Amino acid sequence: MYQERVSSPAVEPTLAERAYRDIRDRLIMLEIPPGAPVNEDVLAQSLGFGRTPVREALKRLQYERLIVAYPRRGTFATEVNITDLADISEVRRELEPMAAARAAERATAADRTALGELLRRLEREATSGQAGDALMRLDLQVHRAIYAATHNPYLEDTLVRYDNLATRIWCLFVDRLPGMAGHVVEHGPLLRAVIDTDPDKAAELAAGHVAGFEQAIRRAV
Repeated sequence: MYQERVSSPAVEPTLAERAYRDIRDRLIMLEIPPGAPVNEDVLAQSLGFGRTPVREALKRLQYERLIVAYPRRGTFATEVNITDLADISEVRRELEPMAAARAAERATAADRTALGELLRRLEREATSGQAGDALMRLDLQVHRAIYAATHNPYLEDTLVRYDNLATRIWCLFVDRLPGMAGHVVEHGPLLRAVIDTDPDKAAELAAGHVAGFEQAIRRAV
């Protein structure tokens, strides 16, 4: 039987972790465009950090397939290839429903409070006409909150990586996807199922969300 873990006190992220999160999200949102050079010195200056934490962050990002390093050529943001969608979706179709179900079963009171706040934000965005960039960042927050609520760090890390790659594809085709707001807001019932401890419903909604995302991208191509 699953036993709820005792929450550890919040730990201030290291400079390397802060650099990693910032650069990662720039790459995900295509603020660093696919194929663009990734320069340690430029990033360190923009972040206000030394080169060492940036170098550590870039090692992680290379492992996560967000950047690629070529000998004697330098480091670049990876290209976004629609051919990767099938492979990414294959993994997400299996793991997203599992994560949603586990989150529904295992979420702590603090998790459910945080998920409830995200649900209220989604409800506000449904009528606010929020810009695309802000909506996609909210989508990332929702996914990451559900993964964290599984309290399985291996499942969480894996799904964050694949959701990041899926989001890059989404950003590439966002101008051809007029229903983006609806895609984000449809997380509302999923959050409600997790908050209400309904693993079967949560898994069903997560599976439908992944399938709908893949179909929308393929129609846009």
